[in-house]
Amino acid sequence: MRFDDDANLDTSEVQDVRGSRIPGGRKTVGGGLAGLIALLLALFFGVGPDQLGLSSGDSSPAPASSPAQVQQSCRTGRDANSKEDCRIVAVVNSVQDYWTQEFRRRHGTYTAAPTVFFSGRVGTACGTATSAVGPFYCPGDRKVYLDLGFFDELRSKFGASGGPFAQAYVVAHEYGHHVQDLMGTLRRAQSNLTGVNSNSVRLELQADCYAGVWAHHATTTKDESTGRPLITSLTTADIRDGLDAAAAVGDDRIQERFQGRVTPETWTHGSAEQRQQ
Repeated sequence: MRFDDDANLDTSEVQDVRGSRIPGGRKTVGGGLAGLIALLLALFFGVGPDQLGLSSGDSSPAPASSPAQVQQSCRTGRDANSKEDCRIVAVVNSVQDYWTQEFRRRHGTYTAAPTVFFSGRVGTACGTATSAVGPFYCPGDRKVYLDLGFFDELRSKFGASGGPFAQAYVVAHEYGHHVQDLMGTLRRAQSNLTGVNSNSVRLELQADCYAGVWAHHATTTKDESTGRPLITSLTTADIRDGLDAAAAVGDDRIQERFQGRVTPETWTHGSAEQRQQ
């Protein structure tokens, strides 16, 4: 995946709070598969982690330091081609450019959502979350939250091959949830929380589909400031990496890997095959 070297990046679409102090004494969502399920229920269906018995109790505040500043280091597509955090900025720009234009084409209005870079844990309108839950979208404040360390875990913990487009797929999937929020899909899917045919699985697969729709248009959607696409090329290998990442976070793969058996009645995201499709 390559970006136009001369394109300007819009860093206003990313809030970088890595290294910021988060007030201590608040309860955080538990990690692992249980944490992923708890956060999904909390974010989409109003079920708090306390109700599920999955809160980890009080935790110590993150060390205080100056937040990293993507605004200073991520200025052009050339930066996106050489730095991971700048690459995510560029992907956010591209995804939101696409949805802005697609909503307009359909006589609607797309409301931009910032991505928040954090480390360790973060406070959101949906509660305090740790990095253990992975990337997520909070409809309460309409923001995407991402600890960049997740991409290392995607390879080491979940067995994905990785690569820049695997990262892009993850980001585009979370913006798929934002599109669902804007279209009212999240509000309409507040029952039938787990299982192969549950609304949870349907939401996740639709977000995967929206990520694929963006990918299909990524090299043709024009940046409105330059009149040129921000992403200049996607290769077959890029798409393969994205599909591999989708499969790696399928419910069956995760359950097999971490609990040694597959229990479809507890699925919340869909199988590896479904997510790839």
